[in-house]
Amino acid sequence: MSKYSDLLYHTTLTVIDYREDPSGAKHSAYVLATHASIEAAKTFARDALHLLKYEPDDFEEYSVYSSSHEWKHGDGVVVYARAPAGQVFQIGVRTTPNNESLLANPNGTVVLPKGADVLHYVVQTTVDYNKDRTGCAQETDIQGSYVLRADALAAAKSCLAQENLVEYDLRDEFKDEWPFGEDVVVHAVSETGQNHTVAVTTIPGAHKRHSKSN
Repeated sequence: MSKYSDLLYHTTLTVIDYREDPSGAKHSAYVLATHASIEAAKTFARDALHLLKYEPDDFEEYSVYSSSHEWKHGDGVVVYARAPAGQVFQIGVRTTPNNESLLANPNGTVVLPKGADVLHYVVQTTVDYNKDRTGCAQETDIQGSYVLRADALAAAKSCLAQENLVEYDLRDEFKDEWPFGEDVVVHAVSETGQNHTVAVTTIPGAHKRHSKSN
């Protein structure tokens, strides 16, 4: 029997590419799965890199969060892995309201409406150059998950209050080549110097980019 939860728990992958940028400013964030219970999300998170075809031996450092040990890799991070080539993989769990009122299976997976095969996620990243001029001070938040891509795009365009911005770029209206990433819908700069991007992503897109086989 399907159940309803007010909250959704998203397993996220953040990749910090020190090979491409030694400062650590090159961040990429994706959603790998969505569950309706925190227990199911954490279970998935612990196995997420394995599902992307990675093994612990692929990394110079591979750590899984345990409450019985000191954890130095940040709140919300469940798995931390550092590859020999310089990339750092962080698997975490983020919580959002269940804005689409999705039902859930007994195992915690969400039930999509008939005809839908993916969720579309609105992912906002803020880079605060006041805290760190290299761009390492970044925060990523999931603003919502939507069955229809059109709804996700509309939500992405309404995330930022334009009156507080000195620059606001919409991909739909940008005349030159879009330099902010293929998933990014909005780019903006605030009066206080923060740089914002809002992207619309899907789970298959994340797996395609970051599976070891690719």
